[in-house]
Amino acid sequence: MNEQLVLEDFLPHRLSVLSNIVSSTLAGLFGRHYDLGIPEWRVIAVLGRCSGLSAVAVAERTLMDKVAVSRAVSKLLKSGRVERRTDDGDRRRSILTLTDAGRAVHRQIAPLALQFERDLLHGLDPDEVRVLDLLTERLLARARRIGSPDRQP
Repeated sequence: MNEQLVLEDFLPHRLSVLSNIVSSTLAGLFGRHYDLGIPEWRVIAVLGRCSGLSAVAVAERTLMDKVAVSRAVSKLLKSGRVERRTDDGDRRRSILTLTDAGRAVHRQIAPLALQFERDLLHGLDPDEVRVLDLLTERLLARARRIGSPDRQP
C-alpha cells in the first residue's frame, strides 16, 4: 500500500495549526495588555488555581519544557507577579506563589481566556462541545500512551 501524506489533511498537523493560532491569538491579547507571553500566562493560570507549586510541578501540569517554565518564572519574578520561597520540608525545593500583582493579573486574564474559549466554541451546539471534549480527552490519553517511553513497538 502506497499511502500519500497530505499535510493539510494530517490530523497532527491540523491540531498543531489550531494550537498555534489559538496560542498566538491569546499571546497577542495578553502581550499587549499585560506584557505576558504564552509561557508566562500559563504559569499565572496554573498558580492562580494551584498556589504553592514548584517549577517542576508547573511544567508537569502545563506539559511545557522545564527551560520555558524557568524563563517564564524568571520574567514573572522580575515583574513582581510571582514570588519564590524555599520549601520548609525540603530546602532544595522552591515554592512559587502569585503576589498580589500576580493575583490581580490572574483575575483579569481568566475571564478573557474563558471568553476566548466561548468565542472559539461559538457555533457548536452543547452536544458537539461534549463530543469534542470527550474526543479530545481520548486523543490526549492515546497520545500519552503512544508517547510513553515504556511503550512496546
